[in-house]
Amino acid sequence: MELRKAKGEEVCQVKVLGISSSPRKGGNTDILLDNALEGARLQGADVKKIRLIDFEINPCKACDACFKTGECVQQDGMRQIYPLLVSFDGIILAAPIFSMGLCGQAKVMIDRLQCFWARKNILKIEVAGVSEAKRRGLFISTAGSNIKGVFDAAIPTVRYFFAMIDIHDFEVLTFSGVDEMGAILRIPGALEKAREAGEKIVRDVRDLR
Repeated sequence: MELRKAKGEEVCQVKVLGISSSPRKGGNTDILLDNALEGARLQGADVKKIRLIDFEINPCKACDACFKTGECVQQDGMRQIYPLLVSFDGIILAAPIFSMGLCGQAKVMIDRLQCFWARKNILKIEVAGVSEAKRRGLFISTAGSNIKGVFDAAIPTVRYFFAMIDIHDFEVLTFSGVDEMGAILRIPGALEKAREAGEKIVRDVRDLR
């Protein structure tokens, strides 16, 4: 899904980025993300969707080179993702739960934000190009298991992710017991909740302007 501009909208319209972390195209989190982005689009936002599986993203090397420059030395897909994370008004992270935690695709991307941590905490330089007070986030997740607390381990990592990109207010939308492809379609109201969450992120950003 490319950046789109609704007819008649101002140049300064809200921009929302959706990050699909699932390795399954058209999987449950992917479906929810598409509906959230549709809700944002219907509110007049520019929306863009990326799938992490389409990028070559290496794990963090813990080389600490970013402590000196604020930049990651690795030349891979994160070079394309870094600018997106800091230039959109709303960020939606859609990631399923694997083995009681975030799926590997999401976790590797988040680990690669070590350079943002270095900027903030060592170099004391700005990360986001948009004021953190005017940005909002949304975490969408599904789990095949119905185990109590199945999402608990993921939340601190998600909070870290948003903090590193200067988003300190984010919503959480989760559904458990959805394992096979398309199972989310059988959950009453799930798609509507996703669309409403996408709409809300746009309204919240506008209210802060």
